Amino acid sequence: MMVLLRHLLGDVLRRLRQRQGRTLREVSADARVSLGYLSEVERGQKEASSELLSSICGALGVPLSQVLREVSDQLALAELQEAALLGDAVTTDPVPAQDLGIASVPDRVPQVADMAGV
Repeated sequence: MMVLLRHLLGDVLRRLRQRQGRTLREVSADARVSLGYLSEVERGQKEASSELLSSICGALGVPLSQVLREVSDQLALAELQEAALLGDAVTTDPVPAQDLGIASVPDRVPQVADMAGV
């Protein structure tokens, strides 16, 4: 089974929105995107353009780089799990991230102001 990038992206965006306790309506209004379209993006049914992604990230107050990093980590995990399944058809349980040498994604990426003293 191939993992689609738009599904992973939608999952990450939904998780970030829900973590903030915000509704689709609130984020769609702030991002100036229709509620229906944002819902389809979150469900992985629509491919979001870079402009739309930037707008959604701005509405969420999250850097686009953080969203893309989280999606990239999830994609790497999915690829490794797929490779493990193809190599060993008996194994059907997901492989924990720690076993694959992938650190978990932080809830918050340090901002430039946080690193001023570095």
